[in-house]
Order: sequence, then C-alpha cells, then structure tokens
Amino acid sequence: MISFIVPAYNEEALLGRTLEALTDAGSALGEPFEIVVADDASTDRTVEIARAHGTRVITVHNRQIAATRNAGARAARGELLLFVDADTVVSRAVVRGAVEAMRAGAAGGGSGLEFDGAIPLYGRLLRGTLMPLYRLFGLASGSFLFCTRQAFEATGGFEEALFAAEELAMSRALHRQGRFVVLRASVTTSGRKLRTYTARELLGLLARMALSGRKSVERRNGLEAWYGERRPDPGLRNDGS
Repeated sequence: MISFIVPAYNEEALLGRTLEALTDAGSALGEPFEIVVADDASTDRTVEIARAHGTRVITVHNRQIAATRNAGARAARGELLLFVDADTVVSRAVVRGAVEAMRAGAAGGGSGLEFDGAIPLYGRLLRGTLMPLYRLFGLASGSFLFCTRQAFEATGGFEEALFAAEELAMSRALHRQGRFVVLRASVTTSGRKLRTYTARELLGLLARMALSGRKSVERRNGLEAWYGERRPDPGLRNDGS
C-alpha cells in the first residue's frame, strides 16, 4: 500500500485542494493507497475538511513538524511513504515518479518545487538559487519527501530535536540508506510565506540559520515564519472546502 502523510496545523484554507490532488494522483496509480492527515492541535476546520475528503485523521499535540510527520508515519499502513505538506499540490507525474523510484530500489527522494500565485522578486531569486543546490546535493524540500518504510525505520524517522530544516537532515539520513532521487517533476506549494514576510525578515532568518547552524533550529524561538501566528495571505484564493 502507498501512504500519503499530511501534517497539518490550522490549514482549512488550503487543505482541501491538497487532498483533492492526492486523491486524484493516488487513484491514477490503480493500486491501494491511503491518506493520513496528522492534525497537530488545529483550532479551525482542518479536521472537518480532512474527514469530509474521506481521509484518516490522527490527532497529536506536538506543534513540531518532525514529530507530527513521524506520528503520521507510525499510523500509516503502507510500505511506501509520501510526506506532503498541507499547503502543497502534487501532480500525477510526481506521485508516479516517486512510486516508480522506490520500486526501482531508491531509499527515498524529493522533487522540484514551484510556488503558487504571484511571489515577490526576492522569492523568485531565492527559488532560482536554492533549487539547483537541492538537486546538486540531493536534498528534498519539506513540501514533498518520499521514502520506503524500511528506510524510514532505519533512519529513526524525522529528527524531533529539530523545529525546522528537518527535511534536510532526513535527506542526508536517507542517503545513508541507499539511492536518493530528486525527481524532475515538481510539486506546487503555497507562496504565502514569501507574500506575507518581507525579504529582510526571511533572508535574515535564513542567514541566522546558516550562521548559527543546528542550534538555530533546535527551538521554536526565532522560527516565527513556521511557528508564529499566520499572517493573512493577500494571494489566497481557495477556502479549502
């Protein structure tokens, strides 16, 4: 079985489109699949929307993305695990590519990344810089990462000491388990952080992370872009229902 694992915290605005895309891509494979939404103490309609789309919902109270992904994986029944963020839309091509890569012996991998809607110039430049580096070093973005159950268990899962950049640590850990594939196909994720945070705020955050290293992502403090109150997205067009 194939398991899609979707961590979610207050994602009523975008979760619906994510689940619709997963259902479509999973159905196109012609084999059993499941969608597990790991709801991390949401206070909005996230759980209601997830259940309305026929997904299995587990509830956790972590407010920590790595632990929530791991909880979803533990609840999942599949041998092929695809982690998809709640604000991310997959295509049939990227899901099929991930499944075929694992069936061909890959321990795990990621994909290309696009942002939805209009994003500021600095966001386009940032993507143009980071994505080639991700491909060069074989890294998955947090929006989409896949691995076999065997590789997941061998790594111990996402590192729960990290409040951000856990997908980079997981990518490196999967490299040690076998072949790691970055697909040519891309997922489309929300550009809301780029629209609601200034270049100074986000680039400053990335610079602090680069200079301070691991210590900067071992606590929530300073990671407001991920754990702070979500700012209204001027580019939001979908109510998630």
